[in-house]
Amino acid sequence: MKSAWIAAFVLSLALPAFAADRARMAASIPAETHEKVVGYFPQWGVYDNYFVGNLVHSGAADRLTQINYAQGFIKDNQCVVADLQADMNLAYTMANSVDGIADDPTAILKGNFHQLQKLRQRYPRLRILLSLEGRASDFAAIAQSEVREGFVRSCIQRFVLGHLAPGVEAPGLFDGFDVDWEYPNAAQNEDFIALLAEFRRQMSAARPGLTLSIAAGATRDHIEAVDWQRVAAEVDEIGVMTYDYNGPWSHTTGLVAPLRSSNPNADTASKAIADFTSHGAPVEKLLLGIPFYAYQWTEVSGENNGLGTAGRPVRGNLNQSTAKILAATPDAKLYRDPISQAPWLYDGKNFLTFEDATSLHAKAAYVREQHLGGVMIWELSGDADDAPLLRVFAGK
Repeated sequence: MKSAWIAAFVLSLALPAFAADRARMAASIPAETHEKVVGYFPQWGVYDNYFVGNLVHSGAADRLTQINYAQGFIKDNQCVVADLQADMNLAYTMANSVDGIADDPTAILKGNFHQLQKLRQRYPRLRILLSLEGRASDFAAIAQSEVREGFVRSCIQRFVLGHLAPGVEAPGLFDGFDVDWEYPNAAQNEDFIALLAEFRRQMSAARPGLTLSIAAGATRDHIEAVDWQRVAAEVDEIGVMTYDYNGPWSHTTGLVAPLRSSNPNADTASKAIADFTSHGAPVEKLLLGIPFYAYQWTEVSGENNGLGTAGRPVRGNLNQSTAKILAATPDAKLYRDPISQAPWLYDGKNFLTFEDATSLHAKAAYVREQHLGGVMIWELSGDADDAPLLRVFAGK
């Protein structure tokens, strides 16, 4: 879904000067009706102290309708477990487990998958999908007519029927698949749709009611390359990646995920949604993509309070320490775009773009106004310990 080097972090913790105001705003937001609230859980989070148990301790599991577990991989035209250590072998402690019970180190199934089993028992209404990720070339290969039936069969066998490995069974672990072939081109449109149709056919045969979703790039050329009406006939959800409109690949600062813009030529989330619907995607299947991470530039001049000016992008893992240091700078100020309601932080040198309760409240209202299917969050470890950003959409 995103490059692994991007570390989601929590602005509500990172910006203590604004935390109280953000908490007040989040608490004042009423329930946001019944749209889907879908969040990606990062498999690799266990290497940075983010565990399945965090979903319980933060209250996130109560607020989500669906978890997309990132990730499964494509290897040799088969669906495979991406990280055996994180998924099946890591022995959870009492502190980071779902139920306060440590894993038996001799158990045949441990790790995130075992904790997801416990999470399902505790929250039976919560749907859990396996997010299938890989390179564009991998998806193009397994979508070929001579390969795709066997590939999909391997996904069903491993992640729905639960034949994880020889002697390791976890039937019903996942409720479907999230296919992250994000940017198929026009020449791949037919193969893309055929792959989704094969998933739908085999999923319906294996267990009626399984969910099929996709993550879709929000660029105009990608939207125009795909027959979205036919895609929508096969899938339950289209998670639109309405973020990364600006980031550290550019030497110009900008907002990571503006909802709207006064510039008619600017790319925005609302423009992407309009493009999808005009190309045949039904609004009720569209999920608005929400970033729970931030981007930073340094050596930024003071013009326009740092927005849209030259700067040196900060690459690598942004963390709480980085943001706290920036927030503690005497000249740090919070600014907000009046059109998109998107915030940024600027201290005269460093520029930080992120989401907060105000910008997310505007997006929640947009989802309701447009009758979208809900929101899709990348990714859950970016929220604070008590999930204040998630509360904006869940209303509790």
